[in-house]
Amino acid sequence: MTIDPITLSVIQAGLQQVCDEMDLSFSRAAFSPVIAEANDRSDGIYSATDGALIAQGAGGLPVFVGTMQYSTRVLIERIAQGMTPAPRPGDIYIVNDPYLGGTHLMDVRFARPFYRDGEIFCWLSNTGHWPDTGGAVPGGFSASATSVEQEGLRLPPVRLFKQGVMDDEIYSIICSNIRVADQRIGDVKAQAAALEVGATRLDVLLDRYGDDVVRAAIAELRLRAEAQMRALINEIADGIYGSTAWIDSDGVVNEPLAIRLTIEKTPGHLRFDFAGSSPPCMGPMNSVLATTLSSVYLAMRHIFPEVPISAGAFAPLEVIRPTGTFLDAHYPRPVSGCAAEVSQRIAEAVFAALVEALPDRVTAAPAGTSGNFALGGHDPETGRDYVMYQLSGGGYGGSASGDGIANGCSTIGISKAPPVEIMEQNFPVLYHRYALREGSGGAGTHRGGLGLDYELELRRGNARASFVMDHGRFGPQGALGGADGARNEVEVIRGGTSHVPEHLSKEQDIPLGPGDRVRVRTPGGGGYGPPSGRNPNLAAEDKRLGRT
Repeated sequence: MTIDPITLSVIQAGLQQVCDEMDLSFSRAAFSPVIAEANDRSDGIYSATDGALIAQGAGGLPVFVGTMQYSTRVLIERIAQGMTPAPRPGDIYIVNDPYLGGTHLMDVRFARPFYRDGEIFCWLSNTGHWPDTGGAVPGGFSASATSVEQEGLRLPPVRLFKQGVMDDEIYSIICSNIRVADQRIGDVKAQAAALEVGATRLDVLLDRYGDDVVRAAIAELRLRAEAQMRALINEIADGIYGSTAWIDSDGVVNEPLAIRLTIEKTPGHLRFDFAGSSPPCMGPMNSVLATTLSSVYLAMRHIFPEVPISAGAFAPLEVIRPTGTFLDAHYPRPVSGCAAEVSQRIAEAVFAALVEALPDRVTAAPAGTSGNFALGGHDPETGRDYVMYQLSGGGYGGSASGDGIANGCSTIGISKAPPVEIMEQNFPVLYHRYALREGSGGAGTHRGGLGLDYELELRRGNARASFVMDHGRFGPQGALGGADGARNEVEVIRGGTSHVPEHLSKEQDIPLGPGDRVRVRTPGGGGYGPPSGRNPNLAAEDKRLGRT
């Protein structure tokens, strides 16, 4: 079937709009600030045959692009093998098992089959970051976990909704294993409602253009995305490119972990090989395969953002399975840091490897940490338990076009820090500082952007704080002669005494009482080009502002 270019473009935009409306519905209806305010979620449409990505919301986290594609494929395979019950109209599966195409346990995925004329046309899926799924510490970011069971409740694909009705027995099992269980129903219903919105909007699109036309358009869009990606890859000279990125530690053994990457460029094709990276680690900085793949995909999305989000865009990217390294985690390795931290080091390695080949497209390293800070306790004023999750931004790397953005979102997505006012309204904390971290950007012809400097106080009750961050030992890499950005810094002030975690940006179960404070200074971006090449007027302004 031949589709004219206008119709093809309209259908492409329509599929995108379906996903955008799911994203918007999810955030608007969710209870937890991490979803409702920070937008730590994503929605997409996936193939009924192989789970391949058809479309994803523009406002969804890019790191979920590859993982939801992988997890949908695993779900389809398990159903075919009889390992998971077959679907019926109105069913919604829930799964957060990292080894079945996931990230960490807090990223909970829903998947719903979408039917047309009694047959599955595609799958609708979304992922939302739940603020807690049980485990050793509130929020799930157990910095010293040595097995996944310590990180929370692990769910294989099960039908939480059966023909549109929630299974109260399965839901009660979930609630019996997580903190603040009474608050989860808001997120569950929001996540399911987003899929319902997607089904309704997709029906309208298909009714307008016809199933066969839309199906043909999806296939054509996949081919075109692949062709566009291959054409852009050919901007890179054939050859082999390499880099190394470092993770501070795994949270248990206080030694850095290496991500060693070799990229081989041949016509229209990139081959990514992580051989030589550190072996599986004891602590929670292991990465499951789905997250490792997705990290490569999102890095290339940063470099070539004009390629439409489709499985076709990934076809020219071959990732050799990093067997025997911490980038291919298997049960029971802990993985709470994989999506938020390790994924960003993988992307940093891709940037560092390709910046010389594509100097006008690739930036110096961004802050590269989500700043995961979880605080759990009891508020005596409300009489309720709580789990607060704070993520934070940092500086972007400098680029050929200018200085990096200050306090931008993390490499893995567009999620933003919840507003201070919302956090103070929902939790017994008071922010004393929330400002740009002056002087944190790496020097260069174009400087790295500034990180964030915030400080909060526990106002009442007792709580436990946990951190899983990174770049506390090594700052974000500068590029082409630029200086590294400032390192991440964490400080806990208890009873007037300052405490810095042994692992610099990773520790769990730090007891806090009223008046105790936490201060975090996130990394600045790496500088781009030698500092000697900076415009003299800009250099003078840097000096005036104290950035040199």
